[in-house]
Amino acid sequence: MALALALARRGLGRTAPNPAVGCVIVRDRRIIGRGWTQPGGRPHAETEALRQAGEAAKGADAYVSLEPCAHDGRTPPCARALVEARVARVFVPMEDPDPRVSGKGLEMLRTAGIEVRTGLMQQEALAVNAGFFARLMLERPLVTLKLASSFDGRIATATGESQWITDVPARRVVHALRAQHDAVMIGAGTARKDDPSLTVRDLGTDWQPKRVVVSRRLDLPLMGVLARTACDVPLLICHGPDADAVLMRTWEDLGATLLPCERKGAQLDPSDVLRQLAREGLNRVFCEGGSALAASLIEADLVDRLICFTAGLSIGAEGLPSVGALGLGHLAEAQRFRLEETRAVGNDVMTSWTRAAL
Repeated sequence: MALALALARRGLGRTAPNPAVGCVIVRDRRIIGRGWTQPGGRPHAETEALRQAGEAAKGADAYVSLEPCAHDGRTPPCARALVEARVARVFVPMEDPDPRVSGKGLEMLRTAGIEVRTGLMQQEALAVNAGFFARLMLERPLVTLKLASSFDGRIATATGESQWITDVPARRVVHALRAQHDAVMIGAGTARKDDPSLTVRDLGTDWQPKRVVVSRRLDLPLMGVLARTACDVPLLICHGPDADAVLMRTWEDLGATLLPCERKGAQLDPSDVLRQLAREGLNRVFCEGGSALAASLIEADLVDRLICFTAGLSIGAEGLPSVGALGLGHLAEAQRFRLEETRAVGNDVMTSWTRAAL
């Protein structure tokens, strides 16, 4: 099962709206087939592993990192494929919460006389597909917030200069993190100031996450990188009900997908922003700021994972803080995260944090 989960992780950021699943088929203590969910969500892991195993799958054990699907979609049910392959036993950590599956796949296997065992490495399986579960059960994607700052918590100088605070190795890790998510999200201020591409580069992959910009008024550079590449890499713009109609048509003509969102005060409601992204089928979102968007997500208790890169320099109080105003009067009001990892990345330090519920 550990191998099935490792294979599943290969699909993170590439399988939405489907979960990332791994499958290993074993016979006589020898691996005869393995597979993971392919880009775009299909083929599924089980059919990939069964294709490798061929006739040898008869009487074998199948280890699947999530309950095999039981419904007919663009592909036949994986539970049926396992039945037709005549495997002897199927091990799964847990049921799939998707109402189209939710126990039906396991029942299909049992009805066919296949022994089913559940609960193996359940917590690890929950962690792998936390984004998929969040979208189904919370109606929002898993949110990872990335902060890169000086050791005094600044992301730019008083004049707005921010490139680059961290060094090349840290930025390379950020690209790897982008590749593990379905979308990279920033606020309008970051889009205007940095003119970013938000793509994965220098990792030898052609697969790109979607780009998301949160901009209430759609006041984004029409000659910027995002506008010029909107037809090449999917661009989603979350905007408010008061966005200019001409700008809306302009961005649609450039190739962007516009997602109208509710307002909360002067800004967009972060909960509704994530709800709209979930409706687009996104399981995992990697937020790269800026400070106002980071603050709105933290204030609304919508950050599931926090990854911080700290550089060995000080910018001073006049610099731009990594997180905007939260309006906290007491420490007890601040959301606390649990430290998972601390490691050096080149000359910078990376710390990974998670909310206590994950």
